[in-house]
Amino acid sequence: MSTSGSSITNHTRPFPPGFLWGTATASYQIEGAATADGRGPSIWDTFSHRPGAVWNGDTGDVACDHYHRMSQDLDLLGELGVGAYRFSVAWPRVQPTGQGPANQRGLDFYRRLVDGLRDRNIEPTLTLYHWDLPQPLEDAGGWCVRDTAERFAEYVDIVARALGDDVERWITLNEPWCSSWLGYGTGRHAPGLHDIGKAAAANHHLLLAHGMAIPILRSAVPSAKVGITLNLGDHRPGSKHELDVAAAQRADGNLNRLFLEPVFRGRYPEDMLAHYATSKPGFSVIQDGDLKIISQPLDFLGVNYYFPSTVVDESRATEARLAGYFVAPNEQFPDLRVRSLETPGRDKTAMDWEIEASGLTALLVRIRDEYTTLPIYVTENGAAFDDYVDPNGRVLDNNRVAYLQEHISAVHDAIDAGVNVQGYFVWSLLDNFEWAFGYSRRFGIVWVDFPTGERLPKESFHWYRDTIHSNSVEYATSVGSG
Repeated sequence: MSTSGSSITNHTRPFPPGFLWGTATASYQIEGAATADGRGPSIWDTFSHRPGAVWNGDTGDVACDHYHRMSQDLDLLGELGVGAYRFSVAWPRVQPTGQGPANQRGLDFYRRLVDGLRDRNIEPTLTLYHWDLPQPLEDAGGWCVRDTAERFAEYVDIVARALGDDVERWITLNEPWCSSWLGYGTGRHAPGLHDIGKAAAANHHLLLAHGMAIPILRSAVPSAKVGITLNLGDHRPGSKHELDVAAAQRADGNLNRLFLEPVFRGRYPEDMLAHYATSKPGFSVIQDGDLKIISQPLDFLGVNYYFPSTVVDESRATEARLAGYFVAPNEQFPDLRVRSLETPGRDKTAMDWEIEASGLTALLVRIRDEYTTLPIYVTENGAAFDDYVDPNGRVLDNNRVAYLQEHISAVHDAIDAGVNVQGYFVWSLLDNFEWAFGYSRRFGIVWVDFPTGERLPKESFHWYRDTIHSNSVEYATSVGSG
């Protein structure tokens, strides 16, 4: 069939007035200055210095050197035109050992950051925990023990009283699934343990820490809007076979329901409690009253989304291959008995993650239908690609522009479906230390030359600036004939 008569039509989709556009970073990934001004070691300092733990032996010792280049980065945010900037506070910069009095020099850094944002009419969105647990607390048991949640509550009180007069939007935790299941279950993240029972205990204590933080924030900052950021996925069975449907349910239970259910329903899913019943200490650490603490009312939910997931039961891997799928060679959680599939022909990012924006719409609609009608902010969404500076000194990351365009349009689809999405934050402002991948993966809309620290806005930076300015997203449709 001839497509010679086809044409491309661009459509503009405006967002509601007041829609909040932002970008996001995390302390260990950008700050550097690992021992400056009294900062203590975190689990990521320890983990990244462990031989073989991080790609190429990279560490966050210098990272983007944001600690010394804050003014330059604030100017980039001003140029970008964002209404909000999501950053995280490094716990060991505020409390070097995880307890005791505040390190004033650490608090002063964040005070300068908040003041710099306010000077540029940018709303601070402060994340209290983005994975950099003080190492002395890990030495005492880390998130596997209840005491860490209690220490977190003390830390939250310090930060809230120091910065609360100029910060309204607070996020207690970022992606507690990664902290618990990747940190204690698979060992891929700090602290690098391989124990499913400890991962489940960490799951609970992280959520308990979240719950303990809520009344502290509301007391110290009466105007506070409090939420939590969860990394959530759209899990789909690779077929209608009952085993594959059950496999998708198990995967969904581990990533999604172990966090959504306690936060919004005050209970853990029964199938997951049964699944982990023999993993010790596991969820036996739950005490009376804990779930009431965890499920206190919130003001918003932060959602991080990057890619969809299609799975089958491990016993059906051969059938999936025969159906044309590539089956991942192994799973990070063997106890779940699932195997991930790659959809033939679907584009992927440099992280080897499939690109499908409709998964974001489906996820947002599901949250609204099953869990909450609270305001939702997409607190992270973005993509890593193999960027480079061309001979003309530009980074033409058109693949990232396409990714962002598709996913922002997917957010619009969710809004059209009645989901209360009030903001979107690109991950990330800067190329940075990408955890176990070190500096080998670039997520930024600003290029960072790591040997020199030089910043260079990419094509995606300029595209996002224009999107923010117009408060709309363009999408193209093809109209063919023949």
